[in-house]
Amino acid sequence: MRARTKIFGIVAALAMVTTIGSYATPNAASAASGPDRLPLTFTNNSGRDDAVYLYLTATDLSTGQLGYIDAGGGFTGWPAGSTPPTPAPDVSISGPGNGASTTLQLPSGYSGRIYYSLGKKLNFFLPPGGLVQPAPQAPADTNRDTLFDWSEFTYKDTGLWLNSSQVEMFAVPHTVTVTGGSGTRSSGTVVADGRDKVIKGLREAGWGDTIYTRSDGTVLRVLAPSMATEAGALSATYLDSYIDSAWHAYAGKTLTVVPFADQPDTKYLGRTAGDAMTFTNASGQQVAQFSKPSTMDVWRCAGALQAPNDLVVGPIARTLCAALNRGTLGTIDTQPSTDAGQFYRNDAANQYAKLVHANMADGRAYAFSFDDVGHFESIVSDGAPSSAAIVLNPFTGGGGGTPAETEPAAPAPATGNLLASDWHGKCIDVPGANFSDGIPLQVSRCDDTDAQRLTFVDGTLRSQNNQCVDVAWGATENGAPIQIANCSGNPAQQFVLAEAGDLVNPQANKCVDIKDWNGNDGAGLQLWECVGTVNQKWHKR
Repeated sequence: MRARTKIFGIVAALAMVTTIGSYATPNAASAASGPDRLPLTFTNNSGRDDAVYLYLTATDLSTGQLGYIDAGGGFTGWPAGSTPPTPAPDVSISGPGNGASTTLQLPSGYSGRIYYSLGKKLNFFLPPGGLVQPAPQAPADTNRDTLFDWSEFTYKDTGLWLNSSQVEMFAVPHTVTVTGGSGTRSSGTVVADGRDKVIKGLREAGWGDTIYTRSDGTVLRVLAPSMATEAGALSATYLDSYIDSAWHAYAGKTLTVVPFADQPDTKYLGRTAGDAMTFTNASGQQVAQFSKPSTMDVWRCAGALQAPNDLVVGPIARTLCAALNRGTLGTIDTQPSTDAGQFYRNDAANQYAKLVHANMADGRAYAFSFDDVGHFESIVSDGAPSSAAIVLNPFTGGGGGTPAETEPAAPAPATGNLLASDWHGKCIDVPGANFSDGIPLQVSRCDDTDAQRLTFVDGTLRSQNNQCVDVAWGATENGAPIQIANCSGNPAQQFVLAEAGDLVNPQANKCVDIKDWNGNDGAGLQLWECVGTVNQKWHKR
């Protein structure tokens, strides 16, 4: 799994040219433990009216062949390229409009990227045996003025891994989700107005040159430090003073690296002499040596911090790179540090990683290549997946849903609360204000009417006309509908809003869940095992 993370950081990241055999891939497999074609639902809750185009660029894990995947899950190798590179064929898939969804099929045995562009198609080019992908930092790139982003995946016999990557840039906020034998997991959702908060924070920190704005005023992306440095938007010596101080701190004390959380007795001890840091194992044998890295080495986790796919040098290199990006090397002497409260407090802090993490609902992101050290990455996985999803979050407003329009000027009832979703800000709602016994509840844009006002009374959740929220038929299994019903005092009508935001039925010890990750008005509610995802999180309004 650690090796897979580095693959995502490498593929077309710097030179933007992917070549057959140019990077390591996970072991290939003929069939996954999930279906041969995994449904991948792409939902557009961006709040924008732009046309959306989707692309699945991929590598066949059994052969190393580069190609693309169509909407039905078929893989086709790229045609032969030339020098200079020739335009690749248009393999775009029409994506959904705002508030809508499109389901694609992801075949087993492939790894790659899922690109999405808004308003304009992307351009790809073919050199001999490779693929030139968009280069967000390059002024001459034909995609520079296109709003786009991507997620990264590997799907094979041992399962699905899907991540929301910010290693190169932060552009289109999006959530990644997988459902399978381990339940439903998601990551990558920004907090309310999270995109704007990242942009504002970078400007205030003096990193405004890393933000690229189109001539029409649209902020297209924020470049990650490695890309910004390459583009001349960030000083190439930004970290040098900090690196020098942190590196030489271990001339007089020992750095202990414990790279495997499940192997606490595996430790490597580092000391610095001159610009070289040497590591020994518990027996005193030298196992690795690193030269003092440059700022760009740290941003890229490469060069002096190059991490081979082994069990000693690579894990130490990854740990050093994460500590330098997070600003904890030199002050925290056992690494990796997992206390996020100590990250990014050095004078020359990685402001990009700091702000991207701070504006994620779960605090997780891939803000640099080895951001998975300590498990701070925005990745979801399952060994037996049944489906996956990518949701474009709003550019402004609540995280994960369609921005609210101006609410009608209606007088609010005197009592009760709205229960709003942390995911997209929509409220639990009685459809059409029909309070008949057995009417299934839904989520809908908050309008502050009696159909949405609920009050906790003696452990029940009651409407303004004294009807109760109820688990249909008193069921306790996953998928049981949540409805409005005549109050009877039975355990199916008991609910607790936990401090963490879970709306729990104690009888089943399960949560009120927005069914099928449907972000639209009218989405149903169901009882489901509490898994901590944002489609199960609620707050009073």
